[in-house]
Amino acid sequence: MSVQTPKAAGPQPAGGTDDEIEISLYAARQKIYPRSVSGLFSKWRWALVWLTQIVFYGLPWLTWNDRQAVLFDLEARRFYIFNLVLYPQDFIYLTGLLVISALALFLFTAIAGRLWCGYACPQTVYTEIYLWIERRVEGDRSARMRLDQSPLSLRKFGTKGLKHVLWAAFGLWTGFTFVGYFTPIHELGAAVIQWELGPWQTFWIFFYGFATYGNAGFLREQVCKYMCPYARFQSAMFDKDTMIVTYDQARGEPRGPRSRKADPKALGLGACVDCTLCVQVCPTGIDIRNGLQYECIGCGACIDVCDDVMDKVGYPRGLIKYSTQNGMAQGWTARQMLRRVLRPRVLVYSGILLAITLAVFTSLWLRTPLKVDVIRDRGALARMVEFGRIENVYRLQLMNATEQAQTYRLTVSGLPGIEIVSEAEVAVRPTEVRSVAVTVQMPPGAAEPGSHPVHFDIVSLTDPGIRVTEKSVFIVPR
Repeated sequence: MSVQTPKAAGPQPAGGTDDEIEISLYAARQKIYPRSVSGLFSKWRWALVWLTQIVFYGLPWLTWNDRQAVLFDLEARRFYIFNLVLYPQDFIYLTGLLVISALALFLFTAIAGRLWCGYACPQTVYTEIYLWIERRVEGDRSARMRLDQSPLSLRKFGTKGLKHVLWAAFGLWTGFTFVGYFTPIHELGAAVIQWELGPWQTFWIFFYGFATYGNAGFLREQVCKYMCPYARFQSAMFDKDTMIVTYDQARGEPRGPRSRKADPKALGLGACVDCTLCVQVCPTGIDIRNGLQYECIGCGACIDVCDDVMDKVGYPRGLIKYSTQNGMAQGWTARQMLRRVLRPRVLVYSGILLAITLAVFTSLWLRTPLKVDVIRDRGALARMVEFGRIENVYRLQLMNATEQAQTYRLTVSGLPGIEIVSEAEVAVRPTEVRSVAVTVQMPPGAAEPGSHPVHFDIVSLTDPGIRVTEKSVFIVPR
């Protein structure tokens, strides 16, 4: 997109001089070459990389009760999470989990800024992994910049090709693992080896693999800056007592280079030597010395490199550090800033999060691993059979949410003399959904014509602690 300024007023010279100036409103993306850094926060970031990836890549290979420990079997509409077997009717637990995750994100953001973005977000984690591969193949920042600026050669083509092959292989392995949460991963692996993948499995392996390859290999900070909505609304969760990555402007300015032996006070300089290393290590390419910016993901890379520079020039650490705006303005110590953690916003988030978490996990703990749906036979609502007895027919759908075979005893109550005259014991295999027809009869004259409430009681003979009661109605014809 561009705009044009109008031509200057008055007559134009012969030959026509065009005074229009075209100004582009879009700036070309400047590729960022993050410099490698080591330090406390870099170690924390890599610890989270290892932790999250061990969980993600290792979980599908765990077995539990002779099946995959975590498996979302969409075809069978059953979800296995260790000892839990969930059905689509248990969707409320997924809703609760998402609410808990959102509230936890709000809480952590109010306390310490974008911890999720800087350390555990998949975009950050996979970008770190892809950058590590890039550094091992192409070298550190200066080597990568020289390689990109050099003309195409056999060496450059081979180096770039190797990097992209490794990126693509890692992306496909990630896609394979992702699909392994929905298709038993041992079966999936055998299908890959034998070239017998189904169309949907093939699609999702390549789709997820390509998404990882593209986001972590090419888009990188563009996802955080322009695609992720969290960067846009995070400011609503920040306040002046939120712990964020901060540059100590009072101590650092005026900035400028100097020798190690020079006295900065004599030169009228602050502690910042203007080495720009804090910019070079930033994965989003910002200058933290310009203040808080929405692009900052709070990874702490600038803190690590600045502390290293301060050590080399002999100045105290902490020119860039985690602090609060109030703490920087009023010169608070870490202890004074910690006292401001339990403020109203944090207490509200914590209270709501605790209440919802307790409710969800208590519900899961008390959940009965049996679900029953009672459906009346619409073809024959009620009829009179031999000896004048009134008969209603129902269909009971029994969902065994355990991994053991169960035998259930069916009884009915609510009207005098009412009983089940069909088979009253039903065997259901592990995690099976079985539908059975149930015939219920009542003696003549036991109730007035009309609709009467009744209760079906289903008790497991295998585990008497499993019991469900479902309501229905019994129709007495006129």
